[in-house]
Amino acid sequence: MSSSVQGGRVTKNTTTTTTARRRRVQHPKKTRASIKSQPQGHEYERNGSQYNPSSSLPLVERTNKLSIQEFTSKYIPPECLTYTIKNTEKYSDGEQKYNFSIHSAASIPTTDLNACFDLIEETSSEAYRNSSTGWSPSKKKKEMKLPDMKYLVVRREELTPSDGEGEVVGFMSFMITYEDGKEVVYLYEIHLSAEVQKQGLGKRLLLVLMEIGRRVGVEKAMLTVFTSNGVAQRLYEAIGFETDEYSPRPRRLRNGMVKEPDYRIMSVRLDGGPYV
Repeated sequence: MSSSVQGGRVTKNTTTTTTARRRRVQHPKKTRASIKSQPQGHEYERNGSQYNPSSSLPLVERTNKLSIQEFTSKYIPPECLTYTIKNTEKYSDGEQKYNFSIHSAASIPTTDLNACFDLIEETSSEAYRNSSTGWSPSKKKKEMKLPDMKYLVVRREELTPSDGEGEVVGFMSFMITYEDGKEVVYLYEIHLSAEVQKQGLGKRLLLVLMEIGRRVGVEKAMLTVFTSNGVAQRLYEAIGFETDEYSPRPRRLRNGMVKEPDYRIMSVRLDGGPYV
């Protein structure tokens, strides 16, 4: 339901809003007439790719039908999978490079998935417990394995190949989906370990998310965040996210008291770019 930063890390609890989204979302229905009205010849879809008349699936379903290799080839350019910190005194050679690997829920190695869950539990379980949603490890693990979930896993590049590929120091999970009938890329989780914070990695991951959404051709990038989490909200706002029209509003109770929501839905329209 909500994103939160604990010690500078960002996460997202979707238990409540995922249910709500399922109630609200109506997937587009394809009729024979609507299929015939699709552009023909060399016309193009709004993401710039040439229209394929043999494909009658809507954008979201068509995108999620791709293998992770096909998805990466079509929508994630190589420059989105690396990030270099330069002119830093923290590293002897003055810079540090990070590599991002892309996975689906089905293809992510178990060790990486466990490392991602450990980051969520370490940084956000207390925030969940203090929210109206509560903390449920089993529900979170189930959510992490949703069929259309995708992951960008962050590793610090080691100095020599013999050092191995390095441990997981962060990750982002997202999904191409529907939100209130709109095609969106939805951020589920974004976490960075304490040792790699304040280096621009969080901003970089968010920009990669927006670039993926732009290339796919969805309308918006969306996320949720705990209202108590000022650090995360300031980061999102700096990139252009604003309160979404479907974000919950305060409710007046029967006794006259006003109950403020403990999470905020934020979104940004993907009508600019490129973002990376």
